Amino acid sequence: MVKLHVVMKKEEIDKEKLNGQKVVVVFDILMATSVITTAIQHGAKAVIPVANQEDALYEASIREKGTYVLVGEYNGLTIDGFESPHPERLSKTVEGKDIILTTTNGTVAIKHALNAKKVYIASLLNAKHSAKAVCSEHLDETVVLVCSGSSGVFNVEDFYGVGYYIDCLITSSHKAWEMSDTALCAHQFYLGAKEKGTELLMASRVGKMIANHGMKTEVAFVAQKDIFAVSPIVTDEGVIGV
Repeated sequence: MVKLHVVMKKEEIDKEKLNGQKVVVVFDILMATSVITTAIQHGAKAVIPVANQEDALYEASIREKGTYVLVGEYNGLTIDGFESPHPERLSKTVEGKDIILTTTNGTVAIKHALNAKKVYIASLLNAKHSAKAVCSEHLDETVVLVCSGSSGVFNVEDFYGVGYYIDCLITSSHKAWEMSDTALCAHQFYLGAKEKGTELLMASRVGKMIANHGMKTEVAFVAQKDIFAVSPIVTDEGVIGV
């Protein structure tokens, strides 16, 4: 029986428990993991997730101009000199380039998870494809689904995304899943709201903030399920598609 756990926010990631043994899937539906998924789908060479602005500028400094796109926000505001982390807009500029990405929550969650055996990046946009990849490679291992949360606070959009991902895992495998209480709650929450994804994201605290900045269409975009067939993973070279 495969063990399935859910971490409710990035601050609860226990690096010692990951210990190179567990498989992690990171979610930041609004917006980091949706940006990463979209960038890989549209031909980005790699996405380089970094924890802060300083690390992003360093990564830019060691690359030739024209070979990368610098993308970032902090507390919901685009960093000066960076592109906004909005997936639909970025999709037109990423082909063949490294995307250096820093966000308040999602990229930090990815960095916190690097002690895992393998780290996948998932969103609503690619949940089914990613879940199939996890099922094909890791059915004898513990899988940890990480909600990035929002500055130390639970957020509903990641919980919904994790719940949908669990549903995809169940339908992609004939094996039984031993769920933690948080995993069970996430799945049941999704089942009760599965037709209301766009409405839920729009009503969320982060969704309303993004919409108030004139990006309502971006929230609707990332609420779509399974429009991309990519399964990004973290490697030494950054996040790449498989």
